[in-house]
Amino acid sequence: MPYIHLDAIDLKILDALQKDGRLSNSDLSDIVGLSQSPCLRRVKRLEKEGFITSYRAILDREAVGLSLTVFAAFRLKSATPEAAEEFEQRLTALPQVITCHMLSGDSDCLAEIVAPSVAAYQAFLTEHLRALPHVRDIRSNIALKRVKSETPMPLAHIKRPLDGPDC
Repeated sequence: MPYIHLDAIDLKILDALQKDGRLSNSDLSDIVGLSQSPCLRRVKRLEKEGFITSYRAILDREAVGLSLTVFAAFRLKSATPEAAEEFEQRLTALPQVITCHMLSGDSDCLAEIVAPSVAAYQAFLTEHLRALPHVRDIRSNIALKRVKSETPMPLAHIKRPLDGPDC
């Protein structure tokens, strides 16, 4: 595994901000055991180096009327890079698509889609998804229950200079 240039304090900062991106610098510095100025410098460095890409509010899906989650698996007609890129651009431009992964295996793409109801998803499927370029077929799976979502990234795998190789 390549060495990632993060020390124990950097990892504490990342962990704390993943759990609560609204932490004040004062509270964050208390959590990680630094004074405020060095803590803020580290946060700015982590942002600049791309470890922290953004901050946002996570909305309750039901509260905003998007209680239906559908996982749509797509198979494409063509495997050319141009076809895949055009498909990706058109699919990811749809605001109802909240995550999208290109895959190997039986499907070429898996998209997580939110909608207010089954009827709304059916209309979205008919009007938008079936109109996407290069689509051979779409398999829709309706989520019955969200068990885990919006969780922080695990960071225990990151090796620091004093860590030895895996045993």
